[in-house]
This record gives sequence, structure tokens and C-alpha cells, in this order.
Amino acid sequence: MSKDASVLSESRSWRDIPQQVRPRAMSGEGRRRLVMGVVRVMAGCGALALVGWAVWQMAAVMGENTAAMPEEAKSDRVKSLVLVTDGVLDKNWLARTLAIPADATLMGLDLDKMRRKVMEDPQVSSVSVLRSFPDTLTVRISERSPIVRMMAQSAGSAPEMMFVSRDGVAFRGTGFDPAMVASLPWVDGIKLERRGTSIAPVDGMAAVANLVSTARLEAEGLYRTWQVISLARLANDGQIEVHTREGMKVIFGTKEDYLRQIARLDLLIDSDKDPTRPIREVNLALGSQVPVTYGTAAPTLGAQAFVPVTTGSPKPMIAFPSISTPSIDPHREL
Repeated sequence: MSKDASVLSESRSWRDIPQQVRPRAMSGEGRRRLVMGVVRVMAGCGALALVGWAVWQMAAVMGENTAAMPEEAKSDRVKSLVLVTDGVLDKNWLARTLAIPADATLMGLDLDKMRRKVMEDPQVSSVSVLRSFPDTLTVRISERSPIVRMMAQSAGSAPEMMFVSRDGVAFRGTGFDPAMVASLPWVDGIKLERRGTSIAPVDGMAAVANLVSTARLEAEGLYRTWQVISLARLANDGQIEVHTREGMKVIFGTKEDYLRQIARLDLLIDSDKDPTRPIREVNLALGSQVPVTYGTAAPTLGAQAFVPVTTGSPKPMIAFPSISTPSIDPHREL
């Protein structure tokens, strides 16, 4: 290369470089995005470091507390069992359910196992189990309340009375007052199916619970006459049939406010004073138009219900009306 060519190459100006190969200057917006990205990365790293430090500190404190615990506290046997409940179950039931060995220590108890044992009783809806040092086990439970009762029968066994809660769970029940049990209506027109080792929830019990609670609060006198609540027409017609001890059938509609229907029924019964024309059927499911069927004589159900019978001892026997006893299919599982 000649000297003139070299001088000419070195003297080329910036303007002589093609536009497409020039390095582009970063705009203000680009610099801002770059700075914000760096800030976000640094903030994320700082947050992770803070969380890690907090976890390490908690682990250290827990380790110190365990190490500082006296050896006698670690080996103390369970001496006290405390039950806190919103229902009727008592400490005797809890002791039978947990069956804690006499030599069991508080730290040696498997709390998850304790919870599972308590939850095996469908009367219990929720439970928490806590250690209270040095020697106390505290169990807090929430119980299901019965709305109605029913007769159920498994294959090869005799019929037995069970309770049904608002959420449709069926359970045998422990600790309920006999007078309260006698006041509960029976439920009919239901189908029972097995789910694993227990009964699947009964459909339609939320509607029944709303009707029962409204009647209890607003017309307790009427509610006390209710003997059987049938759900045979609930799924297809949206209707609940109530049979009273006097032999009257009342049809409630689930699409209208129960309070209005009960008010109409109460007014109708109060205004009817003719003993020769007793009310046999009232249909409240049609709104303000209420068809009423009268009889010529007071009808009877044939079976006397809820009459205590004693046979040499004060143990009460509860008679129940003529209702269907659904069988639980042992071969069908949901």
C-alpha cells in the first residue's frame, strides 16, 4: 500500500462510515428500563435473602427452645385431658376415642393420629389437638347438630336410629338429651348410599334445615306438631311434605320464602274452628293461592309416636311412626 493510500485511509471522517454499522446511542427510555431492571433484580435478591434469614432465625429459636426444655418436660406422662367443644360430647367420650396409653408422654404423642381418631366420629366436624406443657393434651372440636332423625338399615343388621345434620351427614349421635331427640321430626323419602365406610351425605338437607329453623323461631307451636318430613318430591317438584301428629299434610315450596308460607299456615289453622271439618292437606307451594282439603273426621296415623315406655327400669324406648327404612347398599360406593 502506498503512503498516499495510508494517509487517505487514516483521514476518513465519521461521516464516511455507513449509517447501518454505526453504534446506536441508547435513548433515555432504554436507559430507564435498564436501570429499573437492575433495581428489580437487586430487590428480588434482597427479599430472598431476608426470607432465608428469617427462616434460619426461626429454626435457631426452635432448636434453642427444644434444647432448653427440661428433660423431665420431654418425658412427662399425659396427666390431663382437656376437651373444648360447642356441642354435647364429653371427656369420657374423648378418653374412649383417643385411648391414650397410661405410659404415653406428651412429646411422644402423634398429634396427627389423634386428630384422625377424633374425626372418625361423623358427629365431629372439625378438630384441633394441642400440647400444653408440661402434661396436658387439649382437644378443641366443633360438632354437628341434628336437624332430623331417620331409620337406616345395613345389610344383615337391624334398623337403627340415626341423626342427620344440615350438611347431610348421618351419624349415630352421642350425648344428646332424650327430650331433644324426641322433639326431632323423622325424615322420609330419602335414598342412602355408601361412601367408603360411611354413608354419603343426604341430598336436600340444607332446604330442610332452613325450613326447620324458620319454623322453630317463628312458629314453635306448629313445629312441635311435625312428625315426619318427606323429601320424596323435593328433587322433581321442589317441594317438602310435612306430616303432623294430627294427620295433616302440609306441602312447602322451596322456591318461596318459608316465613311467608308458615305465616299463611298459622293464619289458616287459627281461622279454622270447625272440628267436624279438620284440615287434611294444605298446599303452600303455589304462592298466595293455597288449596286446602278438608276431611269429615279427624284422621289418625295409626301408630302412636314418641310415647316413652318403661320395662322395669327408667330406660326410655322411643316408638317411631310408620316410615320407610332405607337400606344402605353395601356393594355400591360413590
